[in-house]
Amino acid sequence: MTVAPKWTIATIRDALVKKRISARELTKDFYERIARENPKLNAYLALSPERAHAQAERVDATIAKGEELPALAGVPVAIKDVLSTTGIPTTCGSKILEDYVPPYDATAVTLLETAGAIILGKTNCDEFAMGSSNENSAYGPVRNPVALDRVPGGSSGGSAAAVAAGLAVAALGTDTGGSIRQPGACCGIPALMPTYGRVSRHGLIAFASSLDRIGPFTTTVRDSASILSAIAGHDAADSTSADSLVPDYAGELLKPLAGLRIGVPDEYFGEGLDHEVKTKIESGIALLEKLGCKRVPLRMPHTEYAIATYYIVATAEASSNLARYDGIRYGLRVSGATLMDMYRKTRERGFGPEVKRRIMLGTYALSAGYYDAYYLRAQRVRALIARDFAEAFDKVDAIITPTMPTPAFKLGEKTADPLQMYLADIYTVTGSLAGIPGISIPCGTTKKAQLPVGLQIFGPHFAEGRILQIANSFELAGGSSL
Repeated sequence: MTVAPKWTIATIRDALVKKRISARELTKDFYERIARENPKLNAYLALSPERAHAQAERVDATIAKGEELPALAGVPVAIKDVLSTTGIPTTCGSKILEDYVPPYDATAVTLLETAGAIILGKTNCDEFAMGSSNENSAYGPVRNPVALDRVPGGSSGGSAAAVAAGLAVAALGTDTGGSIRQPGACCGIPALMPTYGRVSRHGLIAFASSLDRIGPFTTTVRDSASILSAIAGHDAADSTSADSLVPDYAGELLKPLAGLRIGVPDEYFGEGLDHEVKTKIESGIALLEKLGCKRVPLRMPHTEYAIATYYIVATAEASSNLARYDGIRYGLRVSGATLMDMYRKTRERGFGPEVKRRIMLGTYALSAGYYDAYYLRAQRVRALIARDFAEAFDKVDAIITPTMPTPAFKLGEKTADPLQMYLADIYTVTGSLAGIPGISIPCGTTKKAQLPVGLQIFGPHFAEGRILQIANSFELAGGSSL
């Protein structure tokens, strides 16, 4: 990979205001880089040059008039291909939506453009956001720009790879059980999952409705705060959107850490955690202590049930959400001799193996005679996991864990064993089930293969400002190069 210019939101704004570059020139530069590098990575599925250049012209016109620029003016961004975009194909990485072009934009996309951002295109992802490695896309796997033989993490691997490779300054992904934080850890960039309800899900094509969230990938924590500020807030079009005040995230960043209590749960440092990853996370915790944080040991006893709980809840909701893809209303239609034959052939050809697996698991969990034993019990355990976090946040201000038990693994390494693949989610699904915010930030690289390690910070509901504050101080203190 060639070295990309280190553009950030602040440096773009400065360059535009001082007329060292125009928005149109910057956009052109990014498309040229995408043309060179995307064939190696497969990070983008579709580009939107007409839309991007039209937005760039609007930004340049604003500058020419001497008017105040919006917060994200001229910032090139990429959008995960599960978020609806007017006039741009939105496939969810699936053959069943291969020709689908939405008639409207997701609220988060609208808010980005309102803030002046330039939408470059749509990024590759695991089919319907189901996966931990981005190998489940119907359009081929994404490769990690850090090491092309490794996965970028899933399911938002295309968005993470695009930002890490300099093919976008920021990108939106979605997180159901770790699908923002894991790719951030694998690709070595900050990746933020907001509180459930903080960012509108309107226009997000659902996988698991009680878990799905939209959040940003960036190259700095400050940029994560800027993107979140643009997309957060109540949306009347989304019944799960929280009517909660959106604070000044940028203003939170430089608050000192002195006196903050950071919880370190024993359950996240046991069997299965790679030795090099553990060493790096311990070094990261030590750095936070040097910055004034107080380490507090924690016990979170229901953590061991999180994987089983998540994969029952998520697959059950997926079974319900994906029932709409039947060959009648929209998407792929494969003719059959009877109505049932058409259903079967459409779904057989349209869905990939992982989506079929999860639909079957979810349908089983919801079926008569098994609902109470599986789905209802899983929801009860979910409440216990949420209670673990609530009780922990009575004692601490934030919780520190590894993001993943291992660094990015090789392409194809775990595809034959779905259970091993699911265990990659072991440290992320807990926060997903509890609905709390979390961020993964770079915490050095492994010695053997020089692969990024991610440190995860959880905070209480709607405490994005706090976890961004900790993450920013960690980044400025050199945490990414430990």
